[in-house]
Amino acid sequence: MGSVLLSYASNHGVTWRSGRSKVVMAAAGLIVVAGVAAVHLATSPGSAEPSPVAAASSVPAESGAVIGAAPAPSTSAPASASAAASKSATAKAPATGWIPVDAAAWKAQVDAYQALKTDPVPAGVGNLPEFRADCQYSHTLADDPIVFPGLAGSSHMHSFVGNKAVTAGTTPEDLMKFTATTCKPVQDHSAYWVPTLYDAATNKPVETTGFRVYYRSLMNTSAGQLPMPNGLRMISGDATKRQPTPRGAQGQFYCAFYGPGDLDGVARSTNGNWPICGGDATLHFILQFPDCWDGKHLDSPNHKDHVRHGSGNACPASHPVKIPAITFDIQYGAKGTQQGYYLSSDKEGRSASSMHGDAFVTWDAATMNKRTKNCILQRRTCDNNGYQH
Repeated sequence: MGSVLLSYASNHGVTWRSGRSKVVMAAAGLIVVAGVAAVHLATSPGSAEPSPVAAASSVPAESGAVIGAAPAPSTSAPASASAAASKSATAKAPATGWIPVDAAAWKAQVDAYQALKTDPVPAGVGNLPEFRADCQYSHTLADDPIVFPGLAGSSHMHSFVGNKAVTAGTTPEDLMKFTATTCKPVQDHSAYWVPTLYDAATNKPVETTGFRVYYRSLMNTSAGQLPMPNGLRMISGDATKRQPTPRGAQGQFYCAFYGPGDLDGVARSTNGNWPICGGDATLHFILQFPDCWDGKHLDSPNHKDHVRHGSGNACPASHPVKIPAITFDIQYGAKGTQQGYYLSSDKEGRSASSMHGDAFVTWDAATMNKRTKNCILQRRTCDNNGYQH
């Protein structure tokens, strides 16, 4: 198995990080071996310098904000989301553009983090620096509180996991107030979402059956590591991308398995864009988010400029704050079909290239601090409850 994955990584331009072994998963252009090796794209941009805690100056916004396709018919959200929507109807519209971090709140969090003592490490704990949240599907809405804040129904359809109250008008304060979640640990109040996947033959949604969110270090050192600030918003991927995703392409869905098999599928859909999985394998997708932050902004006009990928085991001077790298490991209860699938972000093209993910990060701050220090700074493997025994 190891030689197969290493060959696959070499052919798809992926760099590996060492660790321990548990479950093997892989994606075109990005491979994660959960508990085996942390991995990230070999195309992380830019040169890097050591990461100071102090924030750097603002960087200019880039063009090309992620804009969705026409909204699909909305489905019902849970009661908690309805309550939040009612509240949002009379609340002030959510902020957009360059959203500054609350400097006093961030300093207080950093001070608490620096003063925090690490817990004793139990025997047998792995050396992969990460903690995680395991989430289940929550609800589907044509909303996007990052790209279209306050504008209900303005997005293509999204499938949400985590915080159950998320609507277009959701703010960081809402995430801390309406804390019912489909994630474990329950101290993770964040909202995570991706475009809804549809069966091309039936036009019925195929919802996620598993959604693991890793918070990890992609670098060989955790020097200067800090937690994430509450309210941080990020997007990975590009909803406007329209390229085929044939066998071997980067950015395709892949087949996850627990034994030998073909990561790209034993066959392909008629248009070639979707794998058909053999054996017990089902469709999966991996999304990797940046691990460096500018230290000043919780969001930016294109939802990407306030964060960057690190390189050379450090963050660039423009984004000096080393934060945990979020990775979405998404599972779908489908094996693939001749007709294939389409994403709500590209119904016509029916490729996987428009796949993208949003993270609206809000945790109990003490839990975020403790997990970051115990698991990432100490470079130890943690599960949903802390150290992995």
